[in-house]
Amino acid sequence: MPTQVTNYQCPSCTGPLHFSGASGRLECEYCGASYDVAEIEALYAEKEKKAAEAQQATEEGGAGQGAPAADGGAWDTSDFCEDWGAEGDGMRAYGCPSCGAELICEESTAATSCPYCGNPTVVPGQFSGALRPDFIIPFKLSKEDAVKALKSHYKGKFFLPKSFTAENHLQEIQGIYVPFWMFDGEAEGNARYEATRSHTYRSGDYEITETEHYDVYRAGSISFEKIPVDASSKMSDDYMDSIEPYDHQDLKPFSTAYLPGFLADKFDVTVDQCRQRADQRCEGTLEAVLRNTVTGYNACSLKQKTASLKRGKVHYALMPVWMLNTKWDGKDFLFAMNGQTGKLVGELPVNWRKFWGLFAAIAGSLSVLGSLLFIFM
Repeated sequence: MPTQVTNYQCPSCTGPLHFSGASGRLECEYCGASYDVAEIEALYAEKEKKAAEAQQATEEGGAGQGAPAADGGAWDTSDFCEDWGAEGDGMRAYGCPSCGAELICEESTAATSCPYCGNPTVVPGQFSGALRPDFIIPFKLSKEDAVKALKSHYKGKFFLPKSFTAENHLQEIQGIYVPFWMFDGEAEGNARYEATRSHTYRSGDYEITETEHYDVYRAGSISFEKIPVDASSKMSDDYMDSIEPYDHQDLKPFSTAYLPGFLADKFDVTVDQCRQRADQRCEGTLEAVLRNTVTGYNACSLKQKTASLKRGKVHYALMPVWMLNTKWDGKDFLFAMNGQTGKLVGELPVNWRKFWGLFAAIAGSLSVLGSLLFIFM
Protein backbone atom coordinates (compact mmCIF):
# COMPACT_ATOMS: atom_id res chain seq x y z
CA MET A 1 0.00 0.00 0.00
CA PRO A 2 1.73 3.20 -1.13
CA THR A 3 2.09 6.10 1.22
CA GLN A 4 -0.41 8.93 0.65
CA VAL A 5 1.02 11.60 -1.66
CA THR A 6 0.10 15.28 -1.83
CA ASN A 7 0.61 16.89 -5.23
CA TYR A 8 0.50 20.68 -5.30
CA GLN A 9 -1.24 21.63 -8.55
CA CYS A 10 -1.95 25.03 -10.03
CA PRO A 11 -5.55 26.13 -9.25
CA SER A 12 -5.68 27.80 -12.68
CA CYS A 13 -4.43 25.06 -15.04
CA THR A 14 -3.76 22.03 -12.73
CA GLY A 15 -0.09 22.01 -13.75
CA PRO A 16 2.51 21.09 -11.09
CA LEU A 17 3.68 23.86 -8.79
CA HIS A 18 7.35 24.38 -7.92
CA PHE A 19 8.73 26.52 -5.11
CA SER A 20 10.85 29.38 -6.48
CA GLY A 21 13.61 30.63 -4.21
CA ALA A 22 13.86 33.90 -6.16
CA SER A 23 10.24 34.94 -5.55
CA GLY A 24 9.54 32.92 -2.40
CA ARG A 25 6.29 31.70 -3.98
CA LEU A 26 4.91 28.56 -5.59
CA GLU A 27 4.99 29.00 -9.37
CA CYS A 28 3.41 27.14 -12.29
CA GLU A 29 5.75 26.60 -15.24
CA TYR A 30 2.81 26.05 -17.60
CA CYS A 31 0.61 29.12 -17.17
CA GLY A 32 3.03 31.33 -15.21
CA ALA A 33 0.73 31.85 -12.24
CA SER A 34 2.28 32.21 -8.77
CA TYR A 35 0.81 31.74 -5.30
CA ASP A 36 1.71 32.41 -1.70
CA VAL A 37 2.63 29.29 0.28
CA ALA A 38 -0.01 29.97 2.93
CA GLU A 39 -2.64 30.43 0.22
CA ILE A 40 -1.97 27.01 -1.32
CA GLU A 41 -1.78 25.33 2.08
CA ALA A 42 -5.20 26.72 3.00
CA LEU A 43 -6.64 25.63 -0.34
CA TYR A 44 -5.35 22.09 0.02
CA ALA A 45 -6.47 21.84 3.64
CA GLU A 46 -9.99 22.65 2.49
CA LYS A 47 -9.77 20.14 -0.39
CA GLU A 48 -8.53 17.39 1.94
CA LYS A 49 -11.38 18.12 4.37
CA LYS A 50 -13.98 17.84 1.62
CA ALA A 51 -12.36 14.67 0.24
CA ALA A 52 -12.45 13.06 3.69
CA GLU A 53 -16.12 13.95 4.09
CA ALA A 54 -16.93 12.55 0.64
CA GLN A 55 -15.02 9.34 1.40
CA GLN A 56 -16.91 8.89 4.65
CA ALA A 57 -20.26 9.41 2.89
CA THR A 58 -19.33 6.85 0.22
CA GLU A 59 -18.34 4.24 2.79
CA GLU A 60 -21.60 4.74 4.71
CA GLY A 61 -23.70 4.57 1.52
CA GLY A 62 -22.02 1.44 0.22
CA ALA A 63 -22.30 -0.60 3.43
CA GLY A 64 -23.99 -3.99 2.98
CA GLN A 65 -23.54 -4.16 -0.82
CA GLY A 66 -22.04 -7.34 -2.19
CA ALA A 67 -18.88 -7.56 -4.32
CA PRO A 68 -19.33 -7.83 -8.12
CA ALA A 69 -19.21 -11.30 -9.62
CA ALA A 70 -15.96 -12.61 -11.05
CA ASP A 71 -15.67 -12.56 -14.87
CA GLY A 72 -13.87 -15.47 -16.55
CA GLY A 73 -11.12 -16.01 -14.01
CA ALA A 74 -7.66 -14.32 -13.93
CA TRP A 75 -3.99 -14.91 -14.63
CA ASP A 76 -2.39 -17.10 -11.98
CA THR A 77 -0.07 -14.98 -9.82
CA SER A 78 0.14 -17.41 -6.93
CA ASP A 79 3.94 -17.69 -7.22
CA PHE A 80 4.45 -13.93 -6.85
CA CYS A 81 6.07 -12.92 -3.57
CA GLU A 82 5.71 -9.59 -1.83
CA ASP A 83 8.21 -10.44 0.90
CA TRP A 84 11.33 -8.29 0.38
CA GLY A 85 12.94 -9.69 3.51
CA ALA A 86 15.63 -7.51 5.07
CA GLU A 87 15.92 -5.38 1.90
CA GLY A 88 12.35 -4.19 2.36
CA ASP A 89 13.22 -2.56 5.68
CA GLY A 90 14.98 0.29 3.87
CA MET A 91 12.43 0.78 1.09
CA ARG A 92 9.21 2.73 0.66
CA ALA A 93 6.56 2.71 -2.07
CA TYR A 94 5.06 5.99 -3.26
CA GLY A 95 2.23 6.60 -5.72
CA CYS A 96 2.34 9.34 -8.37
CA PRO A 97 -1.01 11.20 -8.40
CA SER A 98 -0.42 12.37 -11.97
CA CYS A 99 0.31 9.19 -13.95
CA GLY A 100 -0.47 6.52 -11.33
CA ALA A 101 3.06 5.08 -11.24
CA GLU A 102 4.21 3.46 -8.00
CA LEU A 103 7.71 4.51 -7.05
CA ILE A 104 10.15 2.63 -4.82
CA CYS A 105 12.69 4.74 -2.98
CA GLU A 106 14.90 4.56 0.06
CA GLU A 107 12.82 5.22 3.14
CA SER A 108 15.08 8.18 4.00
CA THR A 109 13.94 9.92 0.78
CA ALA A 110 11.12 12.23 1.76
CA ALA A 111 10.27 13.88 -1.56
CA THR A 112 11.01 12.92 -5.12
CA SER A 113 9.97 13.42 -8.75
CA CYS A 114 8.27 10.78 -10.87
CA PRO A 115 10.74 9.41 -13.47
CA TYR A 116 7.90 8.69 -15.90
CA CYS A 117 6.03 11.99 -16.10
CA GLY A 118 8.35 14.34 -14.19
CA ASN A 119 5.56 15.24 -11.78
CA PRO A 120 6.91 16.63 -8.48
CA THR A 121 5.45 14.83 -5.48
CA VAL A 122 5.75 15.22 -1.73
CA VAL A 123 5.01 12.73 1.04
CA PRO A 124 3.64 14.41 4.19
CA GLY A 125 3.56 11.08 6.03
CA GLN A 126 7.34 11.03 6.08
CA PHE A 127 7.39 14.19 8.22
CA SER A 128 4.56 13.52 10.66
CA GLY A 129 4.81 13.21 14.41
CA ALA A 130 8.23 13.30 16.03
CA LEU A 131 10.01 13.26 12.65
CA ARG A 132 8.46 16.48 11.41
CA PRO A 133 11.16 19.17 10.95
CA ASP A 134 10.83 22.35 12.95
CA PHE A 135 12.39 24.63 10.36
CA ILE A 136 13.39 24.86 6.73
CA ILE A 137 15.53 27.30 4.76
CA PRO A 138 13.99 27.48 1.26
CA PHE A 139 16.13 27.44 -1.88
CA LYS A 140 17.14 30.94 -2.98
CA LEU A 141 19.29 29.89 -5.93
CA SER A 142 17.82 28.15 -8.97
CA LYS A 143 19.15 25.21 -10.96
CA GLU A 144 20.40 27.70 -13.57
CA ASP A 145 22.42 29.44 -10.85
CA ALA A 146 23.90 26.09 -9.78
CA VAL A 147 24.83 25.12 -13.37
CA LYS A 148 26.43 28.53 -13.90
CA ALA A 149 28.48 28.13 -10.71
CA LEU A 150 29.66 24.67 -11.78
CA LYS A 151 30.68 25.98 -15.21
CA SER A 152 32.70 28.69 -13.50
CA HIS A 153 34.26 26.05 -11.23
CA TYR A 154 35.25 23.99 -14.29
CA LYS A 155 36.58 26.97 -16.27
CA GLY A 156 40.28 26.81 -17.12
CA LYS A 157 40.68 23.19 -15.97
CA PHE A 158 42.41 21.88 -19.11
CA PHE A 159 42.85 18.33 -17.82
CA LEU A 160 39.25 17.95 -16.70
CA PRO A 161 37.46 15.06 -18.52
CA LYS A 162 35.07 16.30 -21.21
CA SER A 163 32.21 14.33 -19.67
CA PHE A 164 32.32 16.70 -16.68
CA THR A 165 31.88 19.83 -18.77
CA ALA A 166 29.20 18.42 -21.11
CA GLU A 167 25.92 20.32 -20.86
CA ASN A 168 23.83 17.17 -20.42
CA HIS A 169 26.04 16.20 -17.48
CA LEU A 170 25.65 19.56 -15.76
CA GLN A 171 21.87 19.31 -16.07
CA GLU A 172 21.95 16.25 -13.79
CA ILE A 173 22.50 18.49 -10.78
CA GLN A 174 19.72 18.10 -8.21
CA GLY A 175 18.35 20.24 -5.43
CA ILE A 176 18.05 18.43 -2.12
CA TYR A 177 17.06 19.46 1.38
CA VAL A 178 19.64 18.03 3.77
CA PRO A 179 18.57 17.25 7.35
CA PHE A 180 20.33 19.03 10.19
CA TRP A 181 20.09 18.90 13.95
CA MET A 182 20.41 22.36 15.46
CA PHE A 183 21.59 22.69 19.05
CA ASP A 184 20.92 25.40 21.65
CA GLY A 185 22.79 25.80 24.94
CA GLU A 186 25.59 27.54 26.79
CA ALA A 187 29.35 27.08 27.05
CA GLU A 188 31.63 28.26 29.83
CA GLY A 189 35.40 27.93 30.09
CA ASN A 190 38.84 29.48 30.20
CA ALA A 191 42.03 29.46 28.17
CA ARG A 192 45.70 30.29 28.75
CA TYR A 193 47.86 31.64 25.96
CA GLU A 194 51.54 32.38 25.49
CA ALA A 195 51.88 35.65 23.59
CA THR A 196 54.87 37.62 22.35
CA ARG A 197 55.46 41.19 21.27
CA SER A 198 58.66 42.13 19.42
CA HIS A 199 60.28 45.37 18.31
CA THR A 200 63.54 46.05 16.50
CA TYR A 201 65.96 49.00 16.80
CA ARG A 202 69.55 49.86 15.85
CA SER A 203 72.41 50.47 18.26
CA GLY A 204 75.55 51.54 16.49
CA ASP A 205 76.41 48.88 13.90
CA TYR A 206 73.96 46.38 15.37
CA GLU A 207 70.28 45.71 14.72
CA ILE A 208 68.68 44.49 17.94
CA THR A 209 65.35 42.68 18.26
CA GLU A 210 63.74 42.52 21.68
CA THR A 211 60.94 40.02 22.33
CA GLU A 212 58.66 40.31 25.33
CA HIS A 213 56.79 37.22 26.53
CA TYR A 214 53.35 37.35 28.13
CA ASP A 215 51.17 34.86 29.93
CA VAL A 216 47.57 35.69 28.89
CA TYR A 217 44.49 34.29 30.62
CA ARG A 218 40.91 34.55 29.42
CA ALA A 219 37.64 33.22 30.86
CA GLY A 220 34.02 33.64 29.92
CA SER A 221 30.73 32.14 28.85
CA ILE A 222 28.63 32.26 25.72
CA SER A 223 25.11 31.28 24.76
CA PHE A 224 24.72 29.59 21.41
CA GLU A 225 21.63 29.04 19.32
CA LYS A 226 21.01 26.60 16.47
CA ILE A 227 24.53 25.22 16.09
CA PRO A 228 24.09 23.00 12.99
CA VAL A 229 25.22 19.38 12.53
CA ASP A 230 24.14 17.51 9.40
CA ALA A 231 22.07 14.41 10.16
CA SER A 232 22.47 12.37 6.96
CA SER A 233 25.02 9.57 6.76
CA LYS A 234 25.00 9.83 2.95
CA MET A 235 26.37 13.36 3.06
CA SER A 236 30.03 14.05 3.68
CA ASP A 237 30.47 15.99 6.92
CA ASP A 238 33.46 17.80 5.43
CA TYR A 239 31.40 18.96 2.45
CA MET A 240 28.49 20.10 4.58
CA ASP A 241 30.82 21.98 6.93
CA SER A 242 32.58 23.60 3.96
CA ILE A 243 29.46 25.11 2.39
CA GLU A 244 28.33 26.67 5.66
CA PRO A 245 27.33 29.05 7.07
CA TYR A 246 23.63 29.39 6.40
CA ASP A 247 21.86 32.64 7.21
CA HIS A 248 19.41 31.60 9.93
CA GLN A 249 17.35 34.74 9.36
CA ASP A 250 15.79 32.84 6.45
CA LEU A 251 14.61 29.96 8.65
CA LYS A 252 10.91 29.30 8.06
CA PRO A 253 8.49 27.10 10.01
CA PHE A 254 8.50 23.78 8.17
CA SER A 255 5.91 23.28 5.43
CA THR A 256 5.77 20.61 2.72
CA ALA A 257 4.88 23.43 0.30
CA TYR A 258 8.60 24.21 0.00
CA LEU A 259 9.41 20.68 -1.22
CA PRO A 260 7.84 20.31 -4.71
CA GLY A 261 10.54 20.21 -7.39
CA PHE A 262 13.25 19.18 -4.92
CA LEU A 263 14.39 16.04 -3.15
CA ALA A 264 14.36 15.86 0.62
CA ASP A 265 16.36 13.52 2.79
CA LYS A 266 15.16 12.27 6.16
CA PHE A 267 17.67 12.06 8.98
CA ASP A 268 19.36 8.71 9.58
CA VAL A 269 21.93 9.93 12.14
CA THR A 270 20.37 10.40 15.55
CA VAL A 271 20.86 13.25 17.98
CA ASP A 272 22.94 11.00 20.26
CA GLN A 273 25.18 10.04 17.34
CA CYS A 274 25.69 13.74 16.55
CA ARG A 275 26.42 14.68 20.13
CA GLN A 276 30.21 14.56 19.88
CA ARG A 277 30.28 16.75 16.77
CA ALA A 278 27.83 19.18 18.37
CA ASP A 279 29.96 19.41 21.53
CA GLN A 280 33.10 20.01 19.47
CA ARG A 281 31.44 22.78 17.47
CA CYS A 282 30.13 24.48 20.62
CA GLU A 283 33.51 24.25 22.36
CA GLY A 284 35.17 25.50 19.19
CA THR A 285 32.87 28.52 19.15
CA LEU A 286 33.78 29.36 22.74
CA GLU A 287 37.48 28.93 22.00
CA ALA A 288 37.26 31.24 18.97
CA VAL A 289 35.47 33.93 20.99
CA LEU A 290 38.09 33.81 23.76
CA ARG A 291 40.96 33.86 21.25
CA ASN A 292 39.53 36.92 19.48
CA THR A 293 39.87 38.91 22.70
CA VAL A 294 43.65 38.43 22.70
CA THR A 295 44.88 41.35 20.61
CA GLY A 296 47.93 43.59 20.35
CA TYR A 297 50.53 40.82 20.15
CA ASN A 298 52.75 39.63 17.29
CA ALA A 299 52.10 35.97 18.08
CA CYS A 300 49.80 33.99 20.32
CA SER A 301 49.61 30.25 20.98
CA LEU A 302 47.10 28.29 23.06
CA LYS A 303 48.66 26.41 25.96
CA GLN A 304 45.69 25.20 27.99
CA LYS A 305 41.90 25.29 27.84
CA THR A 306 38.86 24.01 29.72
CA ALA A 307 35.19 24.08 28.75
CA SER A 308 31.88 22.92 30.17
CA LEU A 309 28.59 22.76 28.29
CA LYS A 310 25.00 23.25 29.33
CA ARG A 311 22.99 21.49 26.65
CA GLY A 312 19.58 22.86 25.71
CA LYS A 313 16.99 22.38 22.99
CA VAL A 314 17.58 20.45 19.77
CA HIS A 315 15.76 21.45 16.58
CA TYR A 316 15.28 19.51 13.36
CA ALA A 317 15.77 21.54 10.16
CA LEU A 318 16.20 21.07 6.42
CA MET A 319 18.86 23.05 4.56
CA PRO A 320 19.03 23.59 0.75
CA VAL A 321 21.92 22.05 -1.22
CA TRP A 322 22.50 21.68 -4.97
CA MET A 323 24.40 18.45 -5.58
CA LEU A 324 26.04 16.60 -8.45
CA ASN A 325 27.41 13.13 -7.73
CA THR A 326 29.25 11.49 -10.61
CA LYS A 327 31.86 8.85 -11.39
CA TRP A 328 35.12 9.03 -13.31
CA ASP A 329 37.60 6.22 -13.75
CA GLY A 330 35.87 4.17 -11.04
CA LYS A 331 35.88 6.96 -8.44
CA ASP A 332 33.06 9.07 -7.04
CA PHE A 333 33.22 12.85 -7.26
CA LEU A 334 30.78 15.01 -5.33
CA PHE A 335 29.97 18.67 -5.84
CA ALA A 336 27.81 20.55 -3.35
CA MET A 337 26.60 24.14 -3.42
CA ASN A 338 24.80 26.00 -0.68
CA GLY A 339 21.32 26.61 -2.13
CA GLN A 340 21.01 29.83 -0.14
CA THR A 341 24.43 31.52 -0.45
CA GLY A 342 26.01 29.85 -3.50
CA LYS A 343 29.14 28.68 -1.70
CA LEU A 344 30.45 25.67 -3.64
CA VAL A 345 32.89 22.86 -2.87
CA GLY A 346 33.98 19.88 -4.95
CA GLU A 347 36.90 17.74 -5.99
CA LEU A 348 37.86 17.64 -9.67
CA PRO A 349 39.28 14.59 -11.48
CA VAL A 350 42.25 14.69 -13.87
CA ASN A 351 42.24 13.09 -17.30
CA TRP A 352 45.67 11.51 -17.01
CA ARG A 353 45.60 10.27 -20.61
CA LYS A 354 45.31 13.86 -21.78
CA PHE A 355 47.99 14.92 -19.28
CA TRP A 356 50.54 12.31 -20.38
CA GLY A 357 49.66 12.89 -24.03
CA LEU A 358 50.46 16.58 -23.68
CA PHE A 359 53.57 15.75 -21.65
CA ALA A 360 54.79 13.41 -24.40
CA ALA A 361 54.11 16.03 -27.07
CA ILE A 362 56.04 18.69 -25.15
CA ALA A 363 58.87 16.27 -24.37
CA GLY A 364 59.03 15.28 -28.04
CA SER A 365 59.17 18.91 -29.15
CA LEU A 366 61.95 19.68 -26.66
CA SER A 367 63.87 16.61 -27.87
CA VAL A 368 63.64 17.76 -31.48
CA LEU A 369 64.67 21.28 -30.51
CA GLY A 370 67.65 19.92 -28.54
CA SER A 371 68.77 17.84 -31.51
CA LEU A 372 68.60 20.83 -33.86
CA LEU A 373 70.60 22.97 -31.46
CA PHE A 374 73.23 20.20 -31.20
CA ILE A 375 73.53 20.01 -35.03
CA PHE A 376 73.96 23.74 -35.58
CA MET A 377 76.26 24.40 -32.65
